[in-house]
Amino acid sequence: MEFLPITSAEDYRVQDIYASYSSTFPADEQRDWNQFTALFSNPHVKVISVLHESQSIGYLIIWELSSYVFVEHFEVFEAFRSQKLGSHITGYLFKNYPRIILEIEPDHLGEDAKRRYSFYQKNGFTLIDEMYVQPSYGEGKKPLDLWLLANYTPEHLKSVKDEIYDVVYH
Repeated sequence: MEFLPITSAEDYRVQDIYASYSSTFPADEQRDWNQFTALFSNPHVKVISVLHESQSIGYLIIWELSSYVFVEHFEVFEAFRSQKLGSHITGYLFKNYPRIILEIEPDHLGEDAKRRYSFYQKNGFTLIDEMYVQPSYGEGKKPLDLWLLANYTPEHLKSVKDEIYDVVYH
């Protein structure tokens, strides 16, 4: 499996990633095209294309923050799901980033949310906040009640959340 940083919105893979991102994540959990392409000029952000057997199978959008990384989006493309590839990707994250935080929909929202929560639990993440609210991505988008998961226990959860709000959702 290969993990290739994408450093420019002009990269040929960006269109495919954005198309999948737009159809996979609910509208309130998405950046619009201009916000998305702005990520490539943000020094805190890494957009990583994931390849398996020379095929693009998904991507990661990671924010390198003060003492941890925040995984804003993690997707295995639909055609490659249920093949244990997501577990290999979390293995890459653990190997490269000792402290990881991400947000997910609460497991009571449906079967997909339950499956995702179970996946993250099996792959070393624990629930650290059930009261987390993802701020709105902009006009016409709602803030969302989500859960925060991590592969460690942050000492000061409030400061972690404040940094996510200030840097990721500013």
